[in-house]
Amino acid sequence: MEVNLVLSTAGSLTEGKKIARRLVEEGLAACVNVIPGVFSFFSWEGKLCQEREVLILAKTRKSNNSKIIRKIKELHSYEVPEVLFLPLVGGEEKYLQWVRQSVKKRNKKNY
Repeated sequence: MEVNLVLSTAGSLTEGKKIARRLVEEGLAACVNVIPGVFSFFSWEGKLCQEREVLILAKTRKSNNSKIIRKIKELHSYEVPEVLFLPLVGGEEKYLQWVRQSVKKRNKKNY
């Protein structure tokens, strides 16, 4: 399937909304959800860390993966931002079609 779910996090709601808006405005994602109130536990530089973050979920085409990595790194405050691509195995066909068409249309306008 050519549609991906992009998973990322941001350190604040403001940053998450900025990333989401730019991904949609620039035609890199059809839809982005920003979900506040996520608690993340991770090891960083040998220390156990706990942070409150926002979760970012974006729907896009696989062909945008490298552009999305570049855009998130450009806008993100983290030294190593989380950017993961989850392949979809299925979904409501009209929604998936909308994602494909929406991203394609906006990409044509912007490039």
